[in-house]
Amino acid sequence: MIIVLRPKTREEDKNRIIDKIHSLGLKTMISQGVERTIIGVIGEEDIMRVQPMEAFPGVEKVIPVLAPYKLVSREFKPEDSVIKVKGVDIGAKRVVVMAGPCAIENLETLRDIATAVRKSGALILRGGAFKPRTSPYSFQGLGLEGLKIMKEVADELGLLSVTEVIDPRDVELVVKYADIMQIGARNMQNFNLLKEAGKSKKPVLLKRGMMSTIKEFLMSAEYILSEGNFNVILCERGIRTFETYTRNTLDINAVPAIKMLSHLPIIVDPSHATGKWGLVCAVSRAAIAAGADGLIVEVHTHPEQAASDGEQSLNAENFDKMVKELTAIARAVGREI
Repeated sequence: MIIVLRPKTREEDKNRIIDKIHSLGLKTMISQGVERTIIGVIGEEDIMRVQPMEAFPGVEKVIPVLAPYKLVSREFKPEDSVIKVKGVDIGAKRVVVMAGPCAIENLETLRDIATAVRKSGALILRGGAFKPRTSPYSFQGLGLEGLKIMKEVADELGLLSVTEVIDPRDVELVVKYADIMQIGARNMQNFNLLKEAGKSKKPVLLKRGMMSTIKEFLMSAEYILSEGNFNVILCERGIRTFETYTRNTLDINAVPAIKMLSHLPIIVDPSHATGKWGLVCAVSRAAIAAGADGLIVEVHTHPEQAASDGEQSLNAENFDKMVKELTAIARAVGREI
């Protein structure tokens, strides 16, 4: 349920409404717009039927939210959310490019990759310190050492950083070293992890599960917002279909669909969507044309030597060429890179 307050509603009237909602055992989330304040009511809405909120001074209207995701919906927040991370706005006019290796291997290699992607226009360095892999025998990441390496390189080059967290117990650790914590496709419905990320105010990059519907995707985001963290960036990275030529099938429909359903920004991961570096550039162009707010791309200076996902990683030259091509696409749809 959403309670829309009248313009210039007195603070004491707003607080009286909030206190009443809390007394019913429900939670509130406040969205402060330019002219109006919106109060989102979280919990069993049947309780509200015995209490006509329209009778309270300052209430303009009460809107039942039909979608199961409340805080994520456009009904709760009609305008786009812009996630601000240390001077970088995700969801604004600029298409934000995140780039780097699948896994952090060592200081020298990460510094070389970060230098290359920064020169080409990336604002955020990506790299995995904890790597959930299909095989238990595959490289699992450097853990804490990897986090320290990423922070050192990002700080040195003036980049922001994003890295994956896979265990609720590691959230505090990742928050300490990274600017954005990523929750990967395999953990999209790890509800304990989502709740823990929600208790932090650190921005979260939430990837769509490989077999998840858009509704399930948005419900996972709702877990994070319901804990008080509204700094969520969604990521479409392809879903599993019957097609075997590509690693996954990019659901390009998800970009405009989520823009219609939710106020949260959405980016695209063309590397995991395709699994083939030769397809990454074309898919990236399609993502920007469809309205994506950014890209997260795997880049390695020597893909053939990468510890993981070398087959889908662009080298520095191809990444630079791609960003230049994307500049024209962004301009054509009223954006910039």
